[in-house]
Amino acid sequence: MRSVPLVLGVLASGRGSNLQAILDAIEAGRCPARVAVVVSDRKDAPALDRARQAGAKAVHLDPRAHPDRVAFDEAVADVLDRHAVELVCLAGYMRVLSVEFVRRFPGRILNVHPALLPAFPGLHAQRRALEHGVKVAGATVHFVDAGVDTGPIVLQSAVPILDDDTEDTLAARILVEEHRLYPEAIRLYAEGRLLVAGRRVSAKPRGDGPQGAEAR
Repeated sequence: MRSVPLVLGVLASGRGSNLQAILDAIEAGRCPARVAVVVSDRKDAPALDRARQAGAKAVHLDPRAHPDRVAFDEAVADVLDRHAVELVCLAGYMRVLSVEFVRRFPGRILNVHPALLPAFPGLHAQRRALEHGVKVAGATVHFVDAGVDTGPIVLQSAVPILDDDTEDTLAARILVEEHRLYPEAIRLYAEGRLLVAGRRVSAKPRGDGPQGAEAR
């Protein structure tokens, strides 16, 4: 079991409610980690204010100041490395990561998505779930690979779709599950309990183990 908190770097573009859920879990002692830095591509993102209030470094990087996506992602990765980030957490980050970025943090990037992947990857997952008439939606925490919401699944939680659901009401109920799952996934990673075998992720029993995810 690790003796020091797992160092997190969070990428966020918006209000940062999942960031706040992580911060709250850390404060409550339910997640053995600390948020060292929050990086946003939007200067006015409320997530940056949440970072400052929690004592974490808040960094805005303007994509327009870089020649292309790869150069911007390199700048983001450099910030994360300067803060010795061990696990990168995407929290409402509205940019698709470049292959080069993913390769810099292999097996060290988590994302939370408002759908039961592999169903409804990408944008507007709740809207598409309603349009397709599915009866169950939910939230997924997964490792990030070079695709869009295609990495190995760590945790999922189902949310029933009600007859009178709108996109907003469904999104709100799913968000509750996102806030519960994300800190739990980080905890399992920090405790070295995640085993990754191809596309399958399992959690080994609590006990001493190496940091992070174990590939086999």
